[in-house]
Amino acid sequence: MLYALLKLLHWAAITIWLGGMVFAHFCLRPAAMTLPPPQRVPLMADALGRFLNIVAGVVLVTLGTGAGMWTWAVRSTHQTGTAFNAPADWYVMAGLGVLMALVYGHIRFALYRRLQRAVAAQDWPAGGAALQEIRFWVSANMVFGAIILAVVTLGQAS
Repeated sequence: MLYALLKLLHWAAITIWLGGMVFAHFCLRPAAMTLPPPQRVPLMADALGRFLNIVAGVVLVTLGTGAGMWTWAVRSTHQTGTAFNAPADWYVMAGLGVLMALVYGHIRFALYRRLQRAVAAQDWPAGGAALQEIRFWVSANMVFGAIILAVVTLGQAS
């Protein structure tokens, strides 16, 4: 029961994280592009700030539940006297998941702060540049997330 709860929380967190990135990238950004920079840049900064605050908790839940499920699997095999041998897709998922968390940290603590400073100074070109860099890293995280989903799904199919 505990393992199932960890897995449910893990998938819910991943859904929020990936879904939010897809929404921001493919819906919010194109709609905001119709606004002039003095309106667009603060809007995107505000929306991204709210999303990044949510994702902070999501990252903790994702990493915590992933570690919890891994620990559960290790303990279960040791209780049966068998050696633990994690499937290859678990290593891909864990490695790329940690990479995604690091990318999130870069966006949140470096790039978003640059965006906030640009908005405070009403420096729209600098704000646009910060948004462009954030978009690049969000795109990278969406690719990493898609790879995880593909590897895990295909790994379960075999």
